[in-house]
Amino acid sequence: MKTQMSYMDSVHRDGTIWNLSMAVLLLLFPVLVGLIYGAGPDWHGFLMGLLATAPMYWAVGLIETFTYIPMLGAGGSYLSFVTGNISNLKLPVAINALEQADVKASSEEGEVVSTIAIAISSIVTTLIIIIGVILIKPLTPLLNAPVLAPAFAQILPALFGALGVVFISKNWKISIAPVILMLVLFIFVPALNAGTVGIMVPVGVVFTVAVSRILYKKGLL
Repeated sequence: MKTQMSYMDSVHRDGTIWNLSMAVLLLLFPVLVGLIYGAGPDWHGFLMGLLATAPMYWAVGLIETFTYIPMLGAGGSYLSFVTGNISNLKLPVAINALEQADVKASSEEGEVVSTIAIAISSIVTTLIIIIGVILIKPLTPLLNAPVLAPAFAQILPALFGALGVVFISKNWKISIAPVILMLVLFIFVPALNAGTVGIMVPVGVVFTVAVSRILYKKGLL
């Protein structure tokens, strides 16, 4: 008698298949381009570049795995790591959906809610990109208008400011330490910029968890 596969088993099976398939497809493109044009990589330069950058990405990948999965759930994590833009889009979408549904990411209901929210976000993002590609040429004069430049410069601050108000207002005691940490780091460490967000988000999460644990032990939460 064939045993029926549980929902979580099917999530891990399908997630593994699709993630490995996407990894193969992503690696296949440069291989095919090289074969078509008869251009191979400079292996010495490739290895030197890999040695310089791989350890950082391994560390970030390890930290993100332990940071994001408890918040996104298994299904949402598989989907997010394939579609990307986790900290800017997928994570806020999933957390908001879980908040609205009043479920935890670790529950089966939370798994379903998080996965659906991230899937819809990915579809909407893809549709917007398609529309943007189609309209980019006729809209270029309007988008390049000097009057709109200040607005475009404030898109990300407005997005994260709105999200920050929601979550900080709910847990203001927990938010104090990470906000101070990030302000100090980005003000006094010039090397930190928009390109380091992928690293600083997991660092901030680990720091916040550690501080929250201390506050909880001291009875302040």
